[in-house]
Amino acid sequence: MEWRAVVCLMVALWPAVVRAQDAYKIEPIKETPPSELPAAIAEELSSEGFRIIRPDGQTLARVWLRQAIPARSAPSGPEGAVQFPFLVTGELLGVIRYEDEGHDYRDQAIVPGVYTIRFGLHPVNGDHLGVSPYRDYGLLVPAAAEKGPGPLGVKDLERQSAEAAGTNHPAVLLLMTVPSGQAGGSALRDEEKGFSGIVLPLRLKVDDELVPDPFPVGLIFDGVAAQ
Repeated sequence: MEWRAVVCLMVALWPAVVRAQDAYKIEPIKETPPSELPAAIAEELSSEGFRIIRPDGQTLARVWLRQAIPARSAPSGPEGAVQFPFLVTGELLGVIRYEDEGHDYRDQAIVPGVYTIRFGLHPVNGDHLGVSPYRDYGLLVPAAAEKGPGPLGVKDLERQSAEAAGTNHPAVLLLMTVPSGQAGGSALRDEEKGFSGIVLPLRLKVDDELVPDPFPVGLIFDGVAAQ
């Protein structure tokens, strides 16, 4: 089965996900990435990003994506509980600047500031049973802890991400598949779970060759795991 068909089948298993209308809104921006970032990371980012606007009209955050994300292979279907097996653990996906306090998928507070978003998988152990049917997450790392765009090892990634939450657990935002045809930079809303998110159009490169079409990945910035 082709990967697009597999993704459509997975989406059908989720409760209806529709574009937010009277909730969060997403606007495109064209701004220089945050000055708090190391130069080696800033130069990897696109100057075009997205602004996440809360229902009250105030800005929650701004997001910039990496211009080309190294991947294991071209986009393919899921492997078990991993939705995006072509992504590399610890690889830089982009950057988010929180203008106001946010919360991660564990309901940990994220204070205003600049954080990188790196791909990660939650461990397969008893501590994570029932947290999510899938293992894919964006882990936040404080800009001050970053040195360069290269991938972080699992232990370093988890340790540095925990600094973003100010706890002993990484700061994690759920990543999920999106409905076929959902445009990059659009808003997501899962009414049943109470999730709000953004469709990130990830530009991937395989063996230094850019994949022609951006791959859409949903990043949930408002929504927590079932308790």
